[in-house]
Amino acid sequence: MSIKRKNELKEKTKEMIYHAFNGYMKYAFPSDELNPLTCTGKDRTFDDVNNYVMNDVMGNFTLTLIDSLDTLAVIGDKKEFQKAVENVINTVNFDVDLNVQLFEVNIRVLGGLLSAHLFAINDEFGVKLDNYNNELLDLAYDLGKRLLPAFTESKTNIPYTKINLKKGALKDETNNCSAGAGTFILEFGTLSRLTGDMRFEDYARKALFEIWSKRSNLDLLGNTIDADTSNWSYSVTGIGAGVDSAIEYMLKAYILFGDPDYLEMFNKSYKSILNIVKNKDGIYTKVNMHTGNRSGNYMDGLSAFFPGLQVLMGDIDNAIHLHQIFTELWRKYHAIPELYDFNFKRIAVNSYFLRPEFIESTYMLYQATKDPYYLNIGEMILNDIERLCRTKCGYAQLSPLTSYNKENRMESFLISESLKYLYLLFDEDNNINNKYTNALFTTEGHFIILPDSVYNKKDYENSSYLNTNPKNTNITCPNISYNIGKPLLSKNEKMKIFSLLHSYSDENLLSEFFCLK
Repeated sequence: MSIKRKNELKEKTKEMIYHAFNGYMKYAFPSDELNPLTCTGKDRTFDDVNNYVMNDVMGNFTLTLIDSLDTLAVIGDKKEFQKAVENVINTVNFDVDLNVQLFEVNIRVLGGLLSAHLFAINDEFGVKLDNYNNELLDLAYDLGKRLLPAFTESKTNIPYTKINLKKGALKDETNNCSAGAGTFILEFGTLSRLTGDMRFEDYARKALFEIWSKRSNLDLLGNTIDADTSNWSYSVTGIGAGVDSAIEYMLKAYILFGDPDYLEMFNKSYKSILNIVKNKDGIYTKVNMHTGNRSGNYMDGLSAFFPGLQVLMGDIDNAIHLHQIFTELWRKYHAIPELYDFNFKRIAVNSYFLRPEFIESTYMLYQATKDPYYLNIGEMILNDIERLCRTKCGYAQLSPLTSYNKENRMESFLISESLKYLYLLFDEDNNINNKYTNALFTTEGHFIILPDSVYNKKDYENSSYLNTNPKNTNITCPNISYNIGKPLLSKNEKMKIFSLLHSYSDENLLSEFFCLK
């Protein structure tokens, strides 16, 4: 692909970002979401308390604005970024009597505030803000303290599912999925490092390790666990909804913080996924966590994140293969179906919610390989979203997907993830693509880069959760094909991937991770 064409696609993606964001600001702000068909705002529905699809995400806190902040920074628009930050500072108040879903508020709102704060204080990306006095961090700290009772009031280390922002944990909301309980360490850990209040990192760490301690003898996590008893209430597992980001955060917590316990946990989990969850056709199916018996030969759209995670840990062969399966689905339907049954070769849930996971993996594979094939896949995705989903004021999800019927909803992750990853795919000169540090993207696509002054590596040898011998911090190299039993990549190939993926700043961690010592 020519430089000219890549620049054209970058500019087209930027135009799509502005179309969605400006449509939200013009027609919906300060509501949580934009209704893209009626060009109105969408808020929390108090008249329908059982509408979990809406109420688990929204909290009347300008959700789309907060979730979009660091996308404006990524595209280098300092003026719009500053204006958006000022709108958040002047509008958002978390002191409200509202029940919200802990997981969604953490990844979308807390993560969005922290990432934007880190851009606002960093002069390396061209968007450092003038006259900024840590207001976003103050908001994040206030929100974090309101989320803590879900952990502190739990009978175990597993948080309750929902919280009232004014009154505390909802103790009757005990059923939590593994992802819902284990996807806090990046945001909470960053908040702790930036504020010095280590409660957040400690509770998030304990929650993740509590879930891991309840794994099956096959080293598999179940889907749903009870916060009061730590017993599994749904033992089917896979790589998609309910489990996905817990696995993701095991590896990413190691990348961001350097604690080898996280990597040891991830290695064991990943080995079991390859040996048990993945079938002979390369489909990562649903299995019983205790027996390994298959309970369904299908994958959901959320599973499309997994090739990107495989790239991060160096398993490029498996990443390419799984990504190609999703590529064929996109080519057939011009989107990734919410759920697809590979036994009957048919869609099981006939919707596309503008999800970012397939785009994220496409971006990651291009960063690892620089194969222009993935640029072409990105162009296909961009054209299909523009052609099928664009409306007067934004972009609409599709349901039913097979008839390309537009629905009146545009979730915040379209701007925070889907379009951000597309933009970075085509913007090769973006500083993020050339930042060789331990920086990474959260599960909501928020870019986290810790200042050196707060990296604060701990003495993990004396505070190990997993090692029976506290000084035994030897780790298993993650870039091993467990089925084949040999390294996938040569030393030079590993170093090339490292230079592209910018996973580590610490030379010793780099050497350990890529088995170069």
